[in-house]
Amino acid sequence: MQNLTERPANATSHKSLPVIIKVCVVIPVFCIFLCCIAVMLHIFASHRQFLDTSRYILFAYMLINDTVQILSSVLLFLFVIGQVKFAIVYCLPLLFISTATFQNTPLILATMSLERYVAIFYPLQCPATWRSDRIWIIILFLWLISCIFPVIDYSVGERATAVDVLSTPVLCKTSVVNSSQFQTLFKAAVSVLFFAVVAVIISFTYVRILFETRKLRQDRVSVSKAMHTVLLHGFQLLLCMLAFTHPITETLIVLHANWLPEDIAFFNYFCFMLLPRFLSPLIYGFRDQSLQSYIGKTFLCCSNKVKPRLRDKLPENSFVP
Repeated sequence: MQNLTERPANATSHKSLPVIIKVCVVIPVFCIFLCCIAVMLHIFASHRQFLDTSRYILFAYMLINDTVQILSSVLLFLFVIGQVKFAIVYCLPLLFISTATFQNTPLILATMSLERYVAIFYPLQCPATWRSDRIWIIILFLWLISCIFPVIDYSVGERATAVDVLSTPVLCKTSVVNSSQFQTLFKAAVSVLFFAVVAVIISFTYVRILFETRKLRQDRVSVSKAMHTVLLHGFQLLLCMLAFTHPITETLIVLHANWLPEDIAFFNYFCFMLLPRFLSPLIYGFRDQSLQSYIGKTFLCCSNKVKPRLRDKLPENSFVP
């Protein structure tokens, strides 16, 4: 009788251990990412020169967008891995935000490349929309485009007949909310279209700026920096496109390893969804020379604030017998 009662406990402990490991891997990386993003956003808010430049405004917008995307993605991961179920009416907003911000990232990269193109080719006659006080119009337009397709996807999607939108608790997954094969193909086609258009825009701006560096004899330094920036946007786009490699990686893992389906899904989620989203804004932010100096000053100020406190405590401890 004692062995019968012990078996379920052992089974649950064996199942809960991988869940705990996965959570302990994702949460610290997410917290480090949030700290870095908070430092960069604090620098933007504290220094007026960043808010007066369209390029930095777009970068700050990308930081906020990627933070919201990663936050919603991590919440969905925790809900699924913890088998937390709730009604679809509460699940849809979270899925909508995750999908819209995911599709918004490549659009921001394309816009940042076009901003470098406009800055190089129209330095004195910059269009009004690309000025720092009007750039919010482009940002609003990007949001509208990225929200159109999720609205279409989740409004016309098919759900199981036994599932009540208001009361039936389900796992918050796209496959549960929308089980139609046509909608899966529609979403894949939209994502491919988004990334293809962005790849064409980044390639066009890079080639045009490359030709401009050969023509100009003066101010080649700024043009060369713009070319490297656009090339970095292309690298960021490649990082984002890693999210579509999961069918290939799943096939390779199944052929060469005996992993559980949930372990394969977690490997793909962490390596090809989370890590690229973590690295993309951090690489761009820490590469910028202006941000580098302010980030260094921020960490130096934090260290200088800690040292006096430690020194103040030393005399008190020295009198302790």
